[in-house]
Amino acid sequence: MKASELRAKDVAALEKEVSDLLKAHFGLRMQKATQQLTNTSQMARTRREIARAKTILAEKKKGAAK
Repeated sequence: MKASELRAKDVAALEKEVSDLLKAHFGLRMQKATQQLTNTSQMARTRREIARAKTILAEKKKGAAK
């Protein structure tokens, strides 16, 4: 998901997005551990999406606090 799409969401939706991404990343880690994961680049992509979502979430929370 692009950063512009994430910025359009509110705080609750971003928290849900982070939660969903963390679950997806956990699933990918389990697939890798059981040698079922064929496309290992998905792990890096998911990790970057989590970081992107958390960054925008932190920006929104900081902006709301002011």
